[in-house]
Amino acid sequence: MEEAVLFNQTSVVTHFRLTGLSVNQNVQVFVFAMFLIFYILTLFGNFLIVTTIIYDRRLHTPMYFFLSNLSFIDICHSTVTVPKMLVDTWSEEKFISFDACVTQMFFLHLFACTEIFLLTVMAYDRYMAICKPLQYMTVMNWKVCVLLAVGFWTGGGVHSIALTALTFKLPYCGPDKIDNFFCDVPQVVELGCTDTFIYGILIVSNSGLISLVCFVVIVVSYVIILLNLRHRISEGRRKALSTCAAHLTVVTLFLGHCIFIYSRPSISLPEDKVVSAFFSVITPLLNPVIYTLRNEDMKNGMNKLIGRKEGKEEK
Repeated sequence: MEEAVLFNQTSVVTHFRLTGLSVNQNVQVFVFAMFLIFYILTLFGNFLIVTTIIYDRRLHTPMYFFLSNLSFIDICHSTVTVPKMLVDTWSEEKFISFDACVTQMFFLHLFACTEIFLLTVMAYDRYMAICKPLQYMTVMNWKVCVLLAVGFWTGGGVHSIALTALTFKLPYCGPDKIDNFFCDVPQVVELGCTDTFIYGILIVSNSGLISLVCFVVIVVSYVIILLNLRHRISEGRRKALSTCAAHLTVVTLFLGHCIFIYSRPSISLPEDKVVSAFFSVITPLLNPVIYTLRNEDMKNGMNKLIGRKEGKEEK
């Protein structure tokens, strides 16, 4: 009898209502214009990075292989939430179907967790390149790079499947209001028609622990790198510091959000929307800016690519 009741409860909620970023129409118009520009720049900037790395043979190295993966993930990650948010800006009732909500959560955590693992791999790559340069090409050969790529994509997939399945199994019979502009596991779990305390602990122990552990590993690796750089000549030290500073900036922006959202119980805070907006819209845009403005090789590669295209147009 209880199983039948639970089955009926899970079939009650077929749609969720998103609150969006603001109820003020003027604010929504401003948000739409600003986020549309950010999204277009995100797509253009990250696509340009991927294209430059593919076309410039000098950039066919492990570091840029991982950077192209990062740019591809940023394109996908931003696309999971931003287009829906832009469309909802013009709607009074911001509905999302249950299946679409689950799909959004799956891809959101797939790309987010994959990026966390990728950033950790990139820290290891920089450690090998700077601290053990003689062994670098032997250890970080293409076979290892491909295996690492398969590893962080698989890890992101397993994490996302586990977290989405956990949320999908909960009974939902109302309320149906999600206090955000996209579906995320903590907010959806709050709507479950059962005691969700254990689910909240599982989210913290899964997403929160992954974010925290990876952040600690990255920080430790860069402390070792910085200690090693003390003995380098000024030019080599400057280039290495520039690369590391770019990576650390990305890590801090990205993992800062993950630790803030997922390392605490599933309780909505007023700051969550702002942090989530920064995470979904701003961070994917900052990555190409950070990696191109502080990287001479990328700037030279982009100039070469643009020059090649201009030459073809003139012909």
